[in-house]
Amino acid sequence: MSDRDALAHAIQVMARLRAPGGCPWDREQTHQSLAKYAIEEAHEVAEAAENHDMAGLREELGDLLLQVLFHAQIAHEAGAFSLDDVATGLVDKLTRRHPHVFGEGTASTPEQVEENWDAIKQQENPGSHPLDDIPATLPALMRAQKVISRAQKANLPVVDHLDLVNPDQHRPYDSNTAGDIGNELLGLVWRANQAGVDAEQALRHATRALRAALDSPRTS
Repeated sequence: MSDRDALAHAIQVMARLRAPGGCPWDREQTHQSLAKYAIEEAHEVAEAAENHDMAGLREELGDLLLQVLFHAQIAHEAGAFSLDDVATGLVDKLTRRHPHVFGEGTASTPEQVEENWDAIKQQENPGSHPLDDIPATLPALMRAQKVISRAQKANLPVVDHLDLVNPDQHRPYDSNTAGDIGNELLGLVWRANQAGVDAEQALRHATRALRAALDSPRTS
């Protein structure tokens, strides 16, 4: 079965599950009730990718695709949009934002591609704030780094609002309040961003290493 045939079959299966006489659970779902599953499946895709688990990645990508099909089917039933509309919008966006591939633009490095992408995005949304479309539902560490990164690119005064501590200094905080600890975490995220390190991924790797160490048999 070709990729196109397999996708068409998946769409048909999803429509059947939602149709009268289909699955009671699938039929009662809404965009809102499904939101948590998209987040969960995205995390499982990330875990499989980081573990170089190709079999797991294949399965988890299927589960994530299910969420796309589910939302598109619900929207289609409501007359809002279809999966074709989703795909068409994606193709249009990719074409617009890759002028070095589909147009007359130039970009020879990943950094230039990112700069062009940001510039085109700003042209598409004139007057928008650089931080407008950062989802509040992102994991806190990931969201913090995205806010800091976007703000720095837009020349917003990030450092003026951070309580940065030199790692060589051991300055005690006045108290161990949530605010103090939050400021320290923001400072660490800022350092990670300056170093080109993905803070969320770095903490996941460190936590995975800790878990492995704690799972290891005790040695006498």
